[in-house]
Amino acid sequence: MATINQWYLGARPKTLPAALAPVIAACGLAVGNREFVFSRAVLALGVALALQVGTNYANDYSDGVKGTDSERVGPMRLVASGAAEAKSVKIAAYLSFLVAALLGLLLALLTTPWLIALGAASILAGWFYTGGPKPYGYYGFGELFVFVFFGLVATMGTYYVQAGQVTFDSLLLACEMGLMSVAILVVNNLRDIEGDRLANKKTLAVRLGDGPTRRFFQSCLVLSLLLMLALGARFHLVLLGWILIVPLAVSLITKINQGGVGRELLPLLAQTSRLLLIQGVVVAVCLGIAVVG
Repeated sequence: MATINQWYLGARPKTLPAALAPVIAACGLAVGNREFVFSRAVLALGVALALQVGTNYANDYSDGVKGTDSERVGPMRLVASGAAEAKSVKIAAYLSFLVAALLGLLLALLTTPWLIALGAASILAGWFYTGGPKPYGYYGFGELFVFVFFGLVATMGTYYVQAGQVTFDSLLLACEMGLMSVAILVVNNLRDIEGDRLANKKTLAVRLGDGPTRRFFQSCLVLSLLLMLALGARFHLVLLGWILIVPLAVSLITKINQGGVGRELLPLLAQTSRLLLIQGVVVAVCLGIAVVG
């Protein structure tokens, strides 16, 4: 049986900023617009975290039973390493999705029934990333779904359950968070490019190749910074946050060009994930105390 620590690592805690940052940033916007509702913010955060953990376990299970994790250079996988039975990991994924569904149902009862459909779509997207006969992550669509669900859905959904509306500001923020989340997946797939190629897993990195994937990563960071700058035109204090974030982003843009491969990209992956969380917190703080211009 897997140990508690192995289950914790199997949940891939280093990916959790992708769930935390959009919710935190959206809450900052709600605070700035005097629309923040604490209870709904907590529920939205719970949904996001449960969906992320469920997706990670589902990914571990599906890749493990398909044998596509045998050439991985990333963190330990429960099924592929033999630490846990595939059935147990699948149950863990189901339980995580169930928690997300229950919390989402409560949010829907407090706001609008449409959230039920959105939540169902999010769970299906989490499962079919690597699950099912034709997982979309194996065909190069992972980045698109990450942008939609970790950017648009997570950010605007969090703002909606508090403000009761979707605004242009929340859209800008959602695209900013989405692009940073995509950057995490891009460097993750760049790290696994050789193993995925051998496993016939045609991620976007495999389809594009090494050089274009690195430029795509850089583009995601640059576009995210430009969107943050655009948001600063509306909430002027965000410009101060932008000045703080730019050097961190430029450092990552530089590092991706240093030619690291495989395990050498693990620090860059961790730094990109950390930047997303920092950016989400900084934007939230700036939005929370900003005065609409």
